[in-house]
Amino acid sequence: MAEKQSKDEQVGFHKGALTTLAKERQELIRILGVVEQLMQMHIKSLKDLGIDLEAQAKKDKPKLEEQLKK
Repeated sequence: MAEKQSKDEQVGFHKGALTTLAKERQELIRILGVVEQLMQMHIKSLKDLGIDLEAQAKKDKPKLEEQLKK
């Protein structure tokens, strides 16, 4: 039979879990920042090459809305 954890042990477990998850969240936010920077770099490069993704998205939006209605 498993021993019941004391309240202090349970509190310690949950506090430790929250500390670990907070660090994981920080790392995920850092990674998302790096991904965003890379995406912006590629968007800028495409724009420099004469490709305007925003204009293309606006142009394709009515087509997408039509497809969704089907």
